[in-house]
Amino acid sequence: MPRMTTADAAVAILRREGVSCVFGLPGAAINPFYAAMRRDGGITHTLARHVEGASHMAEGYTRARSGNIGVCVGTSGPAGTDMLTGLYSASADSIPILCITGQAPVARLHKEDFQAVDIAAVAGPLTKMAMTVLEPAQVPGAFQQAFHLMRSGRPGPVLIDLPFDVQLAEIGFDVDTYQPLPVYKPAATRAQIEKALDMLAAAERPIIVAGGGIINADAAGLLVEFAELTGTPVVPTLMGWGALPDDHRLMAGMAGLQTSHRYGNATVLASDFVLGIGNRWANRHTGGLEVYRAGRTFVHVDIEPTQIGRVFAPDYGIVSDAGAALRLFVEVARERRLPSRSAWVEECRRRRATMQRRTHFDDVPIKPQRVYEEMNRAFGPETRYVSTIGLSQIAAAQFLHVYRPRHWINAGQAGPLGWTTPAALGVCVADPDTPVVALSGDYDFQFMIEELAVGAQFNLPYIHVLVNNAYLGLIRQSQRGFDMDYCVQLSFDNVNAPEVGGYGVDHVKVAEGLGCKALRVTGPGEIGPAFEEAKKLMAEYRVPVVVEIILERVTNISMGTELDNVVEFQDLAARREDAPTAVVAMLD
Repeated sequence: MPRMTTADAAVAILRREGVSCVFGLPGAAINPFYAAMRRDGGITHTLARHVEGASHMAEGYTRARSGNIGVCVGTSGPAGTDMLTGLYSASADSIPILCITGQAPVARLHKEDFQAVDIAAVAGPLTKMAMTVLEPAQVPGAFQQAFHLMRSGRPGPVLIDLPFDVQLAEIGFDVDTYQPLPVYKPAATRAQIEKALDMLAAAERPIIVAGGGIINADAAGLLVEFAELTGTPVVPTLMGWGALPDDHRLMAGMAGLQTSHRYGNATVLASDFVLGIGNRWANRHTGGLEVYRAGRTFVHVDIEPTQIGRVFAPDYGIVSDAGAALRLFVEVARERRLPSRSAWVEECRRRRATMQRRTHFDDVPIKPQRVYEEMNRAFGPETRYVSTIGLSQIAAAQFLHVYRPRHWINAGQAGPLGWTTPAALGVCVADPDTPVVALSGDYDFQFMIEELAVGAQFNLPYIHVLVNNAYLGLIRQSQRGFDMDYCVQLSFDNVNAPEVGGYGVDHVKVAEGLGCKALRVTGPGEIGPAFEEAKKLMAEYRVPVVVEIILERVTNISMGTELDNVVEFQDLAARREDAPTAVVAMLD
């Protein structure tokens, strides 16, 4: 039996499980693992500037391509606690990432050693498995189980904690005979699918709510086929956006309290049957359940058994991987003569063509709606958008267009500020040939701004659209209900940059200081040319390019408390010129 250190065995297993790159920061307690990676030579390493950044890079890497599992590595103590936000974000959105941490020697774990924290106990609630490996011979099994759990059932993250002496210990291990464990995913039965299809066929105004589980299952093509076979309009959730192209005739718009369309909410309220596939009935999608559920029958398909009935009891529940369910839905639908939905589809299309929000404004300072209009012009269907939270992200979901799965990459449930930059870098590593455009407000951008240096160092070019109103914009808007504007101002007179006009941080200088290129835009007519210049700079220098757009200080973006009570702050588009980049042309 070949003998090797457990660190060498761990690296060999990573390779056999398909890992070719990791994100992380070395440190004393994880150096044996780094030494093993160096000896192996087959895994590339992206050096983050912050360990939380490494965890979000791993998330972006996983989210960008089907089958990817991002790996983040750090030393003991604060490295693990720093990565907790990434574990939370990954767990919340069913994203598999593997976090590997160093640890104090086993004999010193109870002695309050330097940077020794029980990270497995801390990370346990946020992972599918969190394990401090105490016996060297357990290392291969721990890694094998980690990949099995990450891929099986509802996907999610795992943490493996390796004490220093465990990493150095020698074990007998034959990597040539290593095999990944079989992946388990529940699958619907034909009888279940037939019953659900009976319920859909009996409805007059059915819709499909398409969740992120469809993206995770790589089943977007099956969703499109099933929707077309049954003539059923589709309402994607924020995590399912892109499963059906925005320009598809059955795209009915997103619904919800924030990241939604007026016509999407109106279609949900007009429906009488909802088939949810791979979704979790998130509260920002549903709003109040009395309004959301009234007069509608619900079927819920989800991979996680305990997700059925968690938010509300559906009329019928099916535990299944979204891909397995959709394959059967397509098979059974092909065998049936289904009722025509042409009148209902046309009704949904008319709503979409008459309920567009206005985007075209010539105001200076710039209104944010104009930014997304110009983004739609400048960036084509092949573009991957990355964003996380705030008014910028909410408005993006209301105004941008997404045409392909995994082309809207978003930390949906956790929404951690600072996520966007490192996640975008992870996306670039996963797929360097697809254009990446990140979108941040100024506060999200400032949280992990140091990670821009990673993009410069490792030549990971992308465009980062920074909309700057020098405010915690979403919090300021939510404070309207408390009749205050308190502790949310980011503006100040920068003694080193009077040219920013009281907007505080000079993001252009900071980005350039980190090795990137940056442009600042102050008028709406400059936005499009700035995007074109950014493309040229990105291609020439192979670094991230920041396009900072100075917005008006206060803009309220459409949102509310119920699907039938979303507050609109602007008039609807009255003519084509008011929303010139809308996918569906307006009806007179």
